Amino acid sequence: MRAVIVGCGRVGATMARALDTAGHDVTIVDLVTRSFDRLPATFRGSAVRGDGTDEDTLRRAGTEGADLFLALTEGDNRNIMAAQLALEALAILRVYAKVNDPVRAQAYAELGIGTICRTTMIADALLGAVGQAGGGEPSIREGSGHNHAAAPAAAAPAAGEG
Repeated sequence: MRAVIVGCGRVGATMARALDTAGHDVTIVDLVTRSFDRLPATFRGSAVRGDGTDEDTLRRAGTEGADLFLALTEGDNRNIMAAQLALEALAILRVYAKVNDPVRAQAYAELGIGTICRTTMIADALLGAVGQAGGGEPSIREGSGHNHAAAPAAAAPAAGEG
């Protein structure tokens, strides 16, 4: 599997390491070169310095034809923009964006972008730890159909960075 990850923070670096260790072809993109220090010395993938919300950067990183695209920066808006580019302009069928806002996570999943909602995931884990049932909202949502041809030309505007 060929995977492209935008954001080499803790989550992005962890995913890159895990996928690389499993033998997958991994490219990770980040604006800050120092972020790549989170990757182990054994990382065999590619690290590309650039803006993951820029189509030219994603093309330079070899995103076209990838099997999986993960947008894992700290900003909801950046993640949605990168994921939307991957889905619509680069025709990647498995696209996920880390989103903090559960309402936006649901809305973007309905627009075709898979979402991982950290807020819901943490709340459910904490509720479970204190013996309470989770909130009932899924932490990971598949994009409706993950079909780039069916995705709308533009997503609804999002308020503020996560």
